[in-house]
Amino acid sequence: MLNISQDIEVASKIDKSKLKSFALVKNYMAGKLFTRLLYLFFFALLLSMFLPWTQNIRSTGYVTALKPDQRPQTIHSVIGGRIESWYIQEGDFVKRGDTILFLSETKAEYMDPELLSRTQHQIEAKEMAVQSYMEKIKALDEQIRALSQTQRLKLEQTQNYVKQAVLKIESDSIDYEASKTNYEIAQRQYERTQKLYADGLNSLTELESRKLKMQETQAKMVSAENKLLTSRNNLINYKVELSSIRNQYREKLSKSESDKYSAMSALYDAEATLSKMQNQYMNYSVRTGMYYVSAPQDGYITKTIRSGIGETVKEGDPLVSIMPADFELAVEMYVDPIDLPLLHVGDKVRFMFDGWPSIVFSGWPNISFGTFGGKVFAIDNFISDNGKYRILVEQDKEEVAWPEQLRIGAGADGIALLKDVPVWYEIWRQMNGFPPDYYTAQDKKDASAKKKK
Repeated sequence: MLNISQDIEVASKIDKSKLKSFALVKNYMAGKLFTRLLYLFFFALLLSMFLPWTQNIRSTGYVTALKPDQRPQTIHSVIGGRIESWYIQEGDFVKRGDTILFLSETKAEYMDPELLSRTQHQIEAKEMAVQSYMEKIKALDEQIRALSQTQRLKLEQTQNYVKQAVLKIESDSIDYEASKTNYEIAQRQYERTQKLYADGLNSLTELESRKLKMQETQAKMVSAENKLLTSRNNLINYKVELSSIRNQYREKLSKSESDKYSAMSALYDAEATLSKMQNQYMNYSVRTGMYYVSAPQDGYITKTIRSGIGETVKEGDPLVSIMPADFELAVEMYVDPIDLPLLHVGDKVRFMFDGWPSIVFSGWPNISFGTFGGKVFAIDNFISDNGKYRILVEQDKEEVAWPEQLRIGAGADGIALLKDVPVWYEIWRQMNGFPPDYYTAQDKKDASAKKKK
């Protein structure tokens, strides 16, 4: 009979050992236990709100090499040509200087098999021409030196003649003045004798003697004057000759110097042509060495961009790509401009690499599993094309080494570790959309020192 309408106790009459579900429902201790567990969970949740939480910035990136010369590169053709033979295949390891392929010439101006020897002969001929011009210049210098010396001697000789003519004029002038004085004396004596003869005091013979004497002195005076004029004429002739010598040798020297400058001009032109030919010879020589494309450094051939035999390539066309054998890994990641002031060189970063299982608690990096440490190596000073700033992160030497199987180009999920704050503060910040707390590198050092203590 059910205990529904009457106040009759039937629980004591039921065998609870046979009805387990009824026994559990009838046991009121389960409700009390649930209430205690609920209080305990709430208390634990309240305590967890005061646990430290590491603020972080998450960003994805990819693995690259730390140094530019350690990153994958493409080998280009320096010259245009035709592929004649290959010496490698994809996946081969090559050392620096190993031959990768051989190109043949396709330009008509370089197809002469004796191009280098013929160019060398032209250079030797031009060198002889330069030497000949130098010898000609030396000969003209000697000629100019001889003409200058001869001119100096001729001028000295003619100047001596001029001095002699001047002295001769002085001597003839004195003789002329003396003869002129003698004539005047003889003339006065003749006039006195003539007067005395008229007075009858002198004889006719004495008068004629005085007249003859006067005529003789007159003749000597005329002769002295003639000598004086001749000497003056000689002085003029010597001066004219002096000017003629100067003009004559000036003309000869000018012609010799003109020939010298012409030879020098031809010499400079020959030297310029020689230098151009030597440069051309070196270009030919270097171009000959570029027919063999060699490896720039030790590495692995990853891909042959050009293939086959007889294919024509242009100058600057890519041929093969090579991965350096020795490299130091790094991660290239991008952060938003709002997070850039929070990052500094040397900040810690945790990574999850593609292919390596990991368990991550972003707020508690110390209890995460499968992550690898890194340090910020460089931060770009200008924004990238994707509207973010590039961050280059190197491997942290103090942490576990990155996997050896890691390859350049692999994906990486980075967590940049920032300031430690309580959990409740982080929840409040996330709910309000505030950025992480700004701090300086010195603040982080102080916090790390406190943790160690």
